[in-house]
Amino acid sequence: MTELRHFLDLSDAGGDGIAAMLTDALQRKAARAGWPKGKADADAPLAGHVLAMVFEKNSTRTRVSFDMAIRQLGGTSIVLDAGSTQLGRGETIADTARVLSGYCDAIMIRTDDHQKVVDMAKYASVPVINGLTDASHPCQIMADLLTLIEHDKPLPGLKVAWLGDGNNVLASIMEAGGLMHFDVVAACPQGFQPSEADLARGKGRAKVVGDPREAVEGADVIVTDTWISMGQAHAETKLAAMMPFQVTEALMAAAKPDARFLHCLPAHRGEEVVDAVIDGPQSLIWPEAENRLHAQKSVLRWCFGQIG
Repeated sequence: MTELRHFLDLSDAGGDGIAAMLTDALQRKAARAGWPKGKADADAPLAGHVLAMVFEKNSTRTRVSFDMAIRQLGGTSIVLDAGSTQLGRGETIADTARVLSGYCDAIMIRTDDHQKVVDMAKYASVPVINGLTDASHPCQIMADLLTLIEHDKPLPGLKVAWLGDGNNVLASIMEAGGLMHFDVVAACPQGFQPSEADLARGKGRAKVVGDPREAVEGADVIVTDTWISMGQAHAETKLAAMMPFQVTEALMAAAKPDARFLHCLPAHRGEEVVDAVIDGPQSLIWPEAENRLHAQKSVLRWCFGQIG
């Protein structure tokens, strides 16, 4: 029996697997340029396959991009919201994993506690993909890496500056740096730094500083995310601590002249980033958002052992 391929974190695929997925994503995206979005890829490599999408957190990009990804690969999807399923009434993740494995060919789950995706993978007999947890967001970072490569930013040797909260997105960026050989400098306020375990994901290529200008100096890429995560109270004390780390035109000017700006969205404009940056010429947020689709197609193919 072939060992199941789960995509719970970037390290599940490793550097070689990530590189293979990025190459596949670039090729498949180019091959369908100008096509209607709903038309299946010429080879329809996942024809007949069904993806179960489980949402315990609200979603726009994850929901639509995975739905379109499986369609373009020739398959179909089923959307399950926790509130309208037995998960919302106390059925365990383990029981849900067993049931969905009997109906579908793969499971994508977007949830809060990372242990839930670990348990889903433990008890499922089909591939499980982490669509987001409080601990990591590997699918988003696959899209970010794809976007950088497309815009003439080869990954090895890059300096990526992060401004803001030491959250799940930063954890996956640091993990990507360790796997793909680029440096991550995170500027975070006291009390909101990433954990030592998350820093260790960077394999010596990630560090935390307290000065935003130190982080952005000489940076090739500047990244941020919303400061108040989904489900958190709108904490005024946290916002006050974060405001010196807002991405402004002045901070962008301190990076390399050809530096690019990324944000996984949704954005709280005027908080973590100003309009002039997010809508400015250095911003890649719209191709970054679209690339969730193209990157996740390759994640799906990797999970089924078709690449990497």
